[in-house]
Amino acid sequence: MNYPLADNLFDDDVMLEPIRAGFGRGLKKAGEKNDQIVALCADLTESTQMHLFRDAFPERFIEVGIAEQNLVTVASGLARAGKIPFTSSYAAFSPGRNWEQIRTTIALNNQPVKIVGSHAGVSVGPDGATHQMLEDIALMRVLPNMVVIAPGDSVEAEKATLAMAEHNTPCYLRLAREKTPVFSTEASPFEIGKAYVLREGADVGLVGTGAMSYQLLAAAEILARQGIEARVVHVPTIKPLDETVIIETAQKTGRLVTAEEAQAAGGLGGAVAELLGEKLPVPLNRIGVRDRFGESGSPAELMEHFRLTGETIVEDLQDWLRDTPRYHQG
Repeated sequence: MNYPLADNLFDDDVMLEPIRAGFGRGLKKAGEKNDQIVALCADLTESTQMHLFRDAFPERFIEVGIAEQNLVTVASGLARAGKIPFTSSYAAFSPGRNWEQIRTTIALNNQPVKIVGSHAGVSVGPDGATHQMLEDIALMRVLPNMVVIAPGDSVEAEKATLAMAEHNTPCYLRLAREKTPVFSTEASPFEIGKAYVLREGADVGLVGTGAMSYQLLAAAEILARQGIEARVVHVPTIKPLDETVIIETAQKTGRLVTAEEAQAAGGLGGAVAELLGEKLPVPLNRIGVRDRFGESGSPAELMEHFRLTGETIVEDLQDWLRDTPRYHQG
């Protein structure tokens, strides 16, 4: 394991920052490095943090208004003309509203448009079910040619944005609204298609994406006090999935848990279930939202309500860990 973690991860003074803030910084840096990068937004420039790029490069910024289908089709045309377009909106609207245009004009034509869906997950808070996009991972990972990335914190989001700018394929970047703990550091690695072991253990594998990887680190701390050592794996790239690290974790621990702030069906849990079913069947417990929509409330209330915190994860895993044996080949 060679993944530097931030200090004071579980203290009251842990650093908190919206993941989307890292995207904003990363896009501005990418624009400074490459004048072919352009940015398009659907009337949510400040909310998605694209205003940093707009203010630095106004001649390379296009405000399309509340017209998400137009947002991505214009971006596809710009990509065909040799530009590197980034689009941003709330994930509920892009890819939620314009998935067909993404499919037909971007993925089918393999145009290197970078689609940024912000305000994903239940932690959007009081905006409620209409704005709490939970189905986007499933929608985007099923598209041929599409890379799907859910950074764990703002530091990693900046790295992911810079990496996407140099990646010659369509990409989807999933961002949360609320401030979340920064668990990585500037020295922590990020590469598209790679997963990272954050903590070693042999009793169970905890596999997370986005900000849920921090919640799994918190869960592992609690489990360790109960005598259960968990291997925590952070999966910022959901597609292409790092099969090597996940299979290695399944071999080592004999049972896996996945966690995502999204529908449990079709997302990271679905991708891991497909992999295990084909290559190494072991018991799998998928943590996420179970076949329901979000609700209104504060972000903290909703994370608790949907059982997505480190404490609630441990509570809900108690019976499963006691009753589910570890399976190993042979």
